[in-house]
Amino acid sequence: MAGSHPYFNLPDFTQPSPPSTPSSLPSHQRCRPSNATKGLLVALLGGGLPAGFVGPFSRMAYQASHLPSLELLICRCLFHLPIALLLKLRGDPLLGPPDVRGRACLHALLNVLSIGCAYSAVQVVPAGNAATVRKGSSTVCSALLALCLESQGLSGYDWCGLLGSTLGLIIIVGPGLGTLQEGTTGLYTALGYVLAFLSGLALSLGLLVYRSLDFPSCLPTVAFLFGLVGLAGSVPGLFVLQTPVLPNDLLSWSCVGAVGILALVSFVCVSYAVTKAHPALVCAVLHSEVVVALMLQYYVLYENVAPSDIMGAGVVLGSIAIITAQNLSCEREGQVVE
Repeated sequence: MAGSHPYFNLPDFTQPSPPSTPSSLPSHQRCRPSNATKGLLVALLGGGLPAGFVGPFSRMAYQASHLPSLELLICRCLFHLPIALLLKLRGDPLLGPPDVRGRACLHALLNVLSIGCAYSAVQVVPAGNAATVRKGSSTVCSALLALCLESQGLSGYDWCGLLGSTLGLIIIVGPGLGTLQEGTTGLYTALGYVLAFLSGLALSLGLLVYRSLDFPSCLPTVAFLFGLVGLAGSVPGLFVLQTPVLPNDLLSWSCVGAVGILALVSFVCVSYAVTKAHPALVCAVLHSEVVVALMLQYYVLYENVAPSDIMGAGVVLGSIAIITAQNLSCEREGQVVE
């Protein structure tokens, strides 16, 4: 799994890249970013930023045509199914090798549960707040699971960044939790926050399972399984729990297409990044999704953004800077210099 994934044209971070310094410099002065640094950059640019658009676009689709959350999940899963063609062209089994097939399907199921809870939460909770709770719970749970199950330690700077990110999320969500309305409206809002928390918990478990997978076609296989498992679970659930809706306006179809494409890009980049960097650090860098979602919440959805949201977003950005800066390193002649 540490190798490249030719299906998505991702660079092979495990092989030495050409030095960016002039060839006249001595070899011991040439350096390149470490794998952890590249993994965090992939998570930031390819995982967090695109994912920040998913929540607001999902809410726009719901507001425009009352598109149910399970139907939106089905549309997203459809974008994963064409990956089967890539697997068939390479002669790889669609469900992965028999010895890891169970864990691969478990990873897909956890991701489907995470996305389903997130789409349900964003329909009753502001998009920025739903993304905040989801990312906060995923970061905390990833750190605890990695410490308990993988015995992976973090440096003082990493803990500082994680605590700062969690503090920023509490600043954003705290005032809203303290002013929940009584009655049915308050109950639905509280349920939305619970679903967002469960979404983050399922995401952290899925990332941990993915790190245990090790076979050449791992990334495209789990991406295809996400679509397959998602369709198998959401299609029956849609007709039992919700009412299917056929969008009849361009805005809804545009939002559905944007959600499918951006979510697929984010899924691939996050899955790859978690093999290069600590899962808790990847989840912390993914907090950039919160900042993007809050901006779209204010400028596109015209929903109120409180001063506490802006303050919390600033703390989150500062924490991301701390984590990224601490993990920046150069590799010289086989050793890492920080």
